Amino acid sequence: MQTPDSIDTVQTMLADTGYVCGRALATVVFLSLKLGRPLFLEGEAGVGKTEIAKALAASLGRKLIRLQCYEGLDASSAVYEWNFPAQMIAIRTAEASGNTDREMLQRELFGPDFLVERPLLEAMRPDANGAPVLLIDELDRTDEPFEAFLLEALSDFQVTIPEMGTITAPEPPIVILTSNRTREVHDALKRRCLYHWVDYPDFTRELEILHARAPEASDTLSREIVAFVQRLRTEDIFKKPGVAETIDWAKCLLALDVIDLSPEVISDTLGAILKYQDDIQKLQGSEAKRLLDEAKASLEPA
Repeated sequence: MQTPDSIDTVQTMLADTGYVCGRALATVVFLSLKLGRPLFLEGEAGVGKTEIAKALAASLGRKLIRLQCYEGLDASSAVYEWNFPAQMIAIRTAEASGNTDREMLQRELFGPDFLVERPLLEAMRPDANGAPVLLIDELDRTDEPFEAFLLEALSDFQVTIPEMGTITAPEPPIVILTSNRTREVHDALKRRCLYHWVDYPDFTRELEILHARAPEASDTLSREIVAFVQRLRTEDIFKKPGVAETIDWAKCLLALDVIDLSPEVISDTLGAILKYQDDIQKLQGSEAKRLLDEAKASLEPA
């Protein structure tokens, strides 16, 4: 598929994959595609930052390449590594066969056949379907040296392998970076990108999302689920549930053939929406009933 020519087209094509987004997010996605700028998405866990990369790749018919960040990730792990076991076998085979041409063996050992491409290098390769979508997920888990390397890589869209030289992307990939804001990402990297804060959706949009991702749920149950989760996010809990938890909870309730919410059902399934024991304990007993009553009271007639 060609690059969308309007913001409305972006909303429509993402909706076709089951991703419901607001106009502000659709606008920054459109501008990112139009201007060829990386997109930096920041927000709480579970609000749909990673999913938009998946939806965008699916809607454009592009390959999705994901670099999952973690503490201790370095440049070499993100770009490439050599297949040492295969290199050792090649060395033993050359020795056994009496091959004494060391220069030729070295060229073979550090050539494409023994190169293991990691996400950043893979994203620089040409693709018949067009430039891939490169998702650099949870960047805030890495450290500043990796950010500095990434800043350089995203500036020129090229990486250097000492044994092979510099590899430049024939067409820059569509880059999406995400952060859960467990720490601040350096301003220099943010300035290279278009920025958008992905917030929790309001009731109407979250209901749209739930209808798209769990269409088997009745409208009554979906409204109760969303109203309860929206109310739950206003409570003083350690980890507020994201949209991902709303969808998971709805699927759990459907698996249990639940028709409408009750305090007992909520207590039995809290593990689907809350991930810390302290938070779960706060909602046991009368608290779950209070929140459910408030949620139902907030609902207008469907």
